[in-house]
Amino acid sequence: VQLQASGGGLVQPGGSLRLSCAGSGFTLDYYPIGWFRQVPGKGREGVACISRGGGSTYYTDSVKGRFTISIDYANSTVYLQMNNLEPEDTAVYYCASDERYSCGQYFFHYRLDYWGQGTQVTVSS
Repeated sequence: VQLQASGGGLVQPGGSLRLSCAGSGFTLDYYPIGWFRQVPGKGREGVACISRGGGSTYYTDSVKGRFTISIDYANSTVYLQMNNLEPEDTAVYYCASDERYSCGQYFFHYRLDYWGQGTQVTVSS
């Protein structure tokens, strides 16, 4: 299982970015995928996840209504569309997965087996 995150960058407050998490070596249908973020000196925070099969999603409160997680099965890619970005969204973003667990509030607290490398998102004027 390999995950590769991309799409980060510098954006002004109120702007948008779309992160991509490309998966390989596994069948995306069978794995929930989560997005996490981390600021230096702070713990990793779960942002959003999507269930195996894509039937349900879960978001942490601070991003509800602004971020959307989705799956493109044809390209084996999970996206995180981030709108109305705030300086507090600045962090390194990671995608992760583990077939043992289901997407939901507890997904963010498990030790997941598979992680992509991070992509930096900076929201600043």
